[in-house]
Amino acid sequence: MSSGDRSDAPEISSATPVAGPGVPDLVKRNPEASKLVRAYRRAMPVAARKALADRISHDVRTQLLEAIAGAALRSRAERLRADIAVRTKPGLFRGADRRVVTFGGEIKVAYASAAPSPLQARSSNLSAVSDALGAAGIDYFCVRGKNDLAAAVAIPAAQRAAAQRVLTDLCRRLPGYVGAVPAGADTPRFSEPAHRPGSWRKTAQARVIRLTWYHTNLSGGVVLGDEFGCDVEFWEERDGELHAPRANRATAEVSVDGPVAEAPAALFTRLIAQDQPCAEVVRTRQEFAHPLPDDVRFPIDAVYTWVDGDDKAWKRLRDEYSGDLPDDRHEEADNDARYLNRDELRYSLRSLELNAPWIRTVYLVTADQTPAWLNTAHPRLKVISHRDIFSDAARQLPTFNSHAIESQLHHIEGLSEHFLYFNDDIFLGRPLTPNTFFHSNGLTKYFPSSALVPHGDRSPLDPPVASAGKNNRRIIESTFGTTLIQKMKHVPHALRRTVLDEIEERYSREHSATSAARFRSQDDVSIASSLAHYYGYHTGRAVPSQLEYQYIDLSHRNATRRLGRVLAGDGLDVFCINDTVSSASHLDAQTAVLTPFLEACFPLPSAFENDRG
Repeated sequence: MSSGDRSDAPEISSATPVAGPGVPDLVKRNPEASKLVRAYRRAMPVAARKALADRISHDVRTQLLEAIAGAALRSRAERLRADIAVRTKPGLFRGADRRVVTFGGEIKVAYASAAPSPLQARSSNLSAVSDALGAAGIDYFCVRGKNDLAAAVAIPAAQRAAAQRVLTDLCRRLPGYVGAVPAGADTPRFSEPAHRPGSWRKTAQARVIRLTWYHTNLSGGVVLGDEFGCDVEFWEERDGELHAPRANRATAEVSVDGPVAEAPAALFTRLIAQDQPCAEVVRTRQEFAHPLPDDVRFPIDAVYTWVDGDDKAWKRLRDEYSGDLPDDRHEEADNDARYLNRDELRYSLRSLELNAPWIRTVYLVTADQTPAWLNTAHPRLKVISHRDIFSDAARQLPTFNSHAIESQLHHIEGLSEHFLYFNDDIFLGRPLTPNTFFHSNGLTKYFPSSALVPHGDRSPLDPPVASAGKNNRRIIESTFGTTLIQKMKHVPHALRRTVLDEIEERYSREHSATSAARFRSQDDVSIASSLAHYYGYHTGRAVPSQLEYQYIDLSHRNATRRLGRVLAGDGLDVFCINDTVSSASHLDAQTAVLTPFLEACFPLPSAFENDRG
């Protein structure tokens, strides 16, 4: 369930709910589809299939069947290919920690662990290369490359042959892969077994090569590949200096006989937070051992707001206070869609742990509710009650207004100055760095949407997001003389406590009215998701930016098709899955679609989950 604005969603008048009568079994309609149907039945539980048949239209059901069954058939084919490879070449696959996987349509040997992650894969690959080179006495040093996902080490080009022998021998014992990284590219053109001489011949002219040991989970369903490998750069010697074969973040050359230095591993990838002590150190040169102006060195927390709309006690309270709703309210002020819980929080936290390991602490703000699966003992997780943050809890609580809750987030005790605000329907699609959301000098970034705040005065016909946008616009116009036009994308909102404090003090009347409204009101301002960004921009503390993003509205008939594109790998930084018009009657059908999708995207439990969920 999301308590925040769907600020960049299409106008809901065009929405078509995903609902409809059941249809005959597709085997009867299309006998040629029997293989797909069998794969679909293997992949989907009976209860989920029944929910689909009862509640999802024929067209949408067909799309979903094809997407899930196609993925199941491809997975089965890949497993068969891998099984054949194991039987025909067993010598390469010995070891309880190894699995045969497919990556990019090719069979690979991967190293299995319970919870692989991009940062773990990167660190492991760097250690494999640097330990082997160091043990052989080859002069290497770590480089601060421009790629945060792949590590990089440099060696003098004169030692290339010796390094190749060392790394070839390593990959005979620990199956690894090598490929050439073209100029200007982030990934190699190919990645072939590094124990084979032919693979090295293909890299003979490359000035940068990448060594990769693939990593997977115990079932082999998740594969982290050459994106997280370790580059070896061959630096040419000229006039007593070693010259880099490509640009990096620090220097183009170092002295041949310059001193070696040790530096925290956090300086070499922005996936590691620089505000905390880093026990891991790497061998480098002095030129790479200093913080740089664009390094984000302040702590960043994450704040989630969440409510369990299925909780009976919470529902009784909502019904008890429903008399506070005005007669002319818009239907979206308190419809079911605002509180539906599809277990998104579990998967959003998985995406956060996987793709933003630099987050210091996660704060979960709730109405004294906690999911049964949540590991509340985790040291980086704190559950915060509304009672702990509302200035006048006795008068303002209980509240069912996400705008009111968002107005109090900066009151969380211990919250960092810079933080990200999430709704539970927001997911990180790939590894991101703090620089995605913040400049190193503390400026926050915001992400304007192409959707516009309607012109004109607010009216009872406005949905809550529109009336709040108009109220925000009135504040910005009266203070700064500019007219707010754009909504914001529904992404993690980068915020600063001092900016929110200032808004509360400067616009105390509007702030108090919002925090005191138990349900969404025409008087609300949307502080965390919009006003803070525009106010921050006009006071020199926020700037607009861009990221790769999609908003997927579950109430639209194209939702399953768009989910399929995300699953196929759309290269998104962030995606949001929600809707504004569905009722509780749609929940089973939507969950039947959404849960398999989220499990496919984020199958590995996070450290924020216990064994009961």
